[in-house]
Amino acid sequence: MIQNLQLEARQSYAFVARNFNLVKRYWGWEVVWLFYSIANALSVTFIGAGASEITGQQSLDTNFLITYLLVGTLVWHFLSGIFNNVSEMIAWERWEGTIEYTFMAPVRRFNQMIGQTLFAVLYAFMFTVVIGVVVASFFDLHFYGADFVSAAGILLVGSVSFVGIGVVASILPLLYPERGAQMTNIVQALFLLVSGVYYPVSVLPDWLQVLSRLSPATYVLEGMRAALLPDQSTAAPTHYVWPLLLMGIVMLPLGVYLFQRAERYTKRTGKLKRNG
Repeated sequence: MIQNLQLEARQSYAFVARNFNLVKRYWGWEVVWLFYSIANALSVTFIGAGASEITGQQSLDTNFLITYLLVGTLVWHFLSGIFNNVSEMIAWERWEGTIEYTFMAPVRRFNQMIGQTLFAVLYAFMFTVVIGVVVASFFDLHFYGADFVSAAGILLVGSVSFVGIGVVASILPLLYPERGAQMTNIVQALFLLVSGVYYPVSVLPDWLQVLSRLSPATYVLEGMRAALLPDQSTAAPTHYVWPLLLMGIVMLPLGVYLFQRAERYTKRTGKLKRNG
């Protein structure tokens, strides 16, 4: 039994190592993406810095606005990084021309997903930390009374839901080789719109507010802001943990189940081999 566990752990690690090797191979694009992400995060947070001049109200708490936008930017970058890396695992297999070898290899798909998820979390975390450190160096930020332990817990629990959603989204490139990867970007854009990344969801139209309550990112963002900006929140950070736990319990097994069914379908119908 121990040997079997070691074998499965090695298989999952192999996917982690392979993905980091891909990062090294395409390091130039990683530098481009990192530079763009830092510039984008700075552009958003400078909106908070310039809010007083934009509105003409000098009494605005610009430190709060900068921190509010920075938290939204970093949390979204982390969650979208996980979503992208999990949902694009099929697209990467097609781009590298390895999808048949991977899917026909004697490796449980569950092990592949564990490896892909570990890589996605590590990669998104490292990228987010670098962006956060660089952006924070431009401002004099204060986190009085912030609960960093609760913030980390909420981020960890919320990640599980986004892994499940990413697994579901990865079915699109599997079923639709020509347009599936583009479809995942539409899914991501919808989460960006309704989750309150840069604004409270209360400013959205009523029907979008209903959709926002179906997004785990909404609870992660509200929970993170409640933990890091306690003076501006009426709810405790733990208030947002239970919805995230429930979503994670539902989304992760559902994603794995749907993916396995989609894999059997593509193998049966010959879509696995198509590259566009």
